[in-house]
Amino acid sequence: MTESGEHRQENLGRLQSEGDLNLSPRRKAWARKHIDAATRKLLDEDARYYLHQSLSTPCLNVLRKCEGIYLEDLQGNRIMDFHGNNVHQVGFGNRRVIEAMVRQMETLSFCTRRYTNVPAIQLAKRLSELAPGSLKRVLLAPGGASAVGMALKLARAATGRHKVIAMWDSFHGASLEAISVGGEAIFRSGIGPLLPGVEHAPPPDSYRCLWDCGGDCNLKCARYIEYVLEKEGDVGAVIAETVRSTPYIPTRDYWTTIRAACDRHGALLILDEIPHCLGRTGKMFTCEHFGVVPDMLVIGKGLGGGIFPLAALLARDALNVAANRALGHYTHEKNPVACAAALAAIDFILEEKLLDKAAALGEYALRRLRDLRAEHPLIGDVRGLGLLLGLELVRDQKTKERAAEEAEQVMYSALSKGLNFKLTMGNIITLTPPLTIAQAEMDRALDIIEACLGEVEKR
Repeated sequence: MTESGEHRQENLGRLQSEGDLNLSPRRKAWARKHIDAATRKLLDEDARYYLHQSLSTPCLNVLRKCEGIYLEDLQGNRIMDFHGNNVHQVGFGNRRVIEAMVRQMETLSFCTRRYTNVPAIQLAKRLSELAPGSLKRVLLAPGGASAVGMALKLARAATGRHKVIAMWDSFHGASLEAISVGGEAIFRSGIGPLLPGVEHAPPPDSYRCLWDCGGDCNLKCARYIEYVLEKEGDVGAVIAETVRSTPYIPTRDYWTTIRAACDRHGALLILDEIPHCLGRTGKMFTCEHFGVVPDMLVIGKGLGGGIFPLAALLARDALNVAANRALGHYTHEKNPVACAAALAAIDFILEEKLLDKAAALGEYALRRLRDLRAEHPLIGDVRGLGLLLGLELVRDQKTKERAAEEAEQVMYSALSKGLNFKLTMGNIITLTPPLTIAQAEMDRALDIIEACLGEVEKR
């Protein structure tokens, strides 16, 4: 029995949460127009040797350089990168990060297990000093999914409970434990048994509120979390992204309500800030916007200065309870080169006042995007926090039907004009530029988006 076109489209929509899927005819059409023969040969070779998987292989293009806010492909095209896998807070190829890594490689390039090193000690101290509240203990890992796994294991060790409440539509990484608490079909569907004891709840999406709150949030989404905590009775942790990177931006009361509910029911609160820690939202840590301190905070991506893979788990001092077991035990746990990169990136963010810049430029961009919404019927909603920005495209502003086809048209049109960004949920333009971006570059990017919206609306 074959699927109907409508059913195939519905299934495709379920898989479009974290980005484009390498399956679109529009992608192939763009490549035929913009990719030359030499690049095509390399892409074919890449596809020949790598296992194919959605979101990455086969690849779109071949890069030869990245610098500042720009990517450069083999054909010499310069592209403003408003995606960057969210590693590029300090810009691509940051000289201070590179120089710190080179100096470290020339002395101590690796740290064997059972030993520590000065950069690793300095990084842990720095993070504990910067982190809010009592988040004074640190554990490093080579990637965000690994750090999420460490947090889940620590929650079990500290509470004696294995149950977790997580959010639908969330992303915590691609490992088996991370997709168990994640909420995206592209990672979960058809994969078989996941971690037991995970209950999922609706995310705080005010534009598509499941509870029909409209513009007057009554926190039913937060109270639902407490309802599950009460009914289950033995939940060890609630894990969620402080702000969903699509983005969904909850109210301050949302997190204070959940924080209080966790305290009442003996559950730990784990916040995942892997994509937007270290200043993207205008604060060093996103939870600072909401007046809450989690029991554990997971950070990563930009922590490695846009060069080295590095993540960290920050935990309350009272959670230092697993000395007799291994929570992470990763080969590159205290890699001195990675730690040197992180220290340089943090110093750069603070010394160049990128927190203030992200807040101010983000507000400026948000105003411009709201002006665009008044002029373009395709834009259903605009939201942002610092330089984490999103436009949700819809076919009808009343019904809020997702404009996935139109969003893809906008994306490839923008790419042709030199702007790269990510689509999430199929129809949300997510904009995450480096914090080093100049206002003139932001204006150019927003001009491109405006032009592409106009083109698509005329079709």
